[in-house]
Amino acid sequence: MTSFFLRVSALILMVTLAGVVACNAGEMTATAVPNPTVNETRATTKSKQTAVIAGGCFWGIQAVFQHVKGVINATSGYSGGESNTAEYELVSNGDTGHAESVKITYDASQITYGELLRIFFSVAHNPTELNRQGPDTGTQYRSSIFYGNEEQKKIAEAYIAQLDKAKVFPRAIVTQIVPLKAFYPAEAYHQDYATRHPENPYIAYNDAPKVAHLRQQFPDLYKK
Repeated sequence: MTSFFLRVSALILMVTLAGVVACNAGEMTATAVPNPTVNETRATTKSKQTAVIAGGCFWGIQAVFQHVKGVINATSGYSGGESNTAEYELVSNGDTGHAESVKITYDASQITYGELLRIFFSVAHNPTELNRQGPDTGTQYRSSIFYGNEEQKKIAEAYIAQLDKAKVFPRAIVTQIVPLKAFYPAEAYHQDYATRHPENPYIAYNDAPKVAHLRQQFPDLYKK
């Protein structure tokens, strides 16, 4: 997609021509995955930490993690490129190096980094799709984990190896694990988009099912 309007228009066309396919887009994001065998130790006192991930349109990723217990805040934005290109109309062209990303601020005494990754791989997106998610195509929609320290890198690498070895998915995981250089918050109109526009066809067919799957698969971690 090259713009906000093309994203919505393409989804409307997809619904019109193949509604059942659009509904299945939500189903593709629901895969039961095991707990990570390598994880950080849960903090004994309140500890604010951050995680940055990318997996398609940031509207849906943000919506999922806003409903996770222990998550203090989830912000849509851009990672992977330079600061002077961190704006939507440039990023949507797919040649800035940025990925639509979400910065998750969480309380490590309530949820761990590994648990966040489990949600990321199971209900937030399809980690086997290369440079695309659902109706959105381009490197700006790639699956990535932007690690902030060596422990996050170790946990992410071990978890992907664990999932691939167990053949949890029918294809290999293509998620990139790269160092976080910077995170740039997206424009205000992108923040909380799924919450503010639940009637939007794109949200209804691609993102609302992800939140529903979160509630179904992780009832102990779901918050309204």
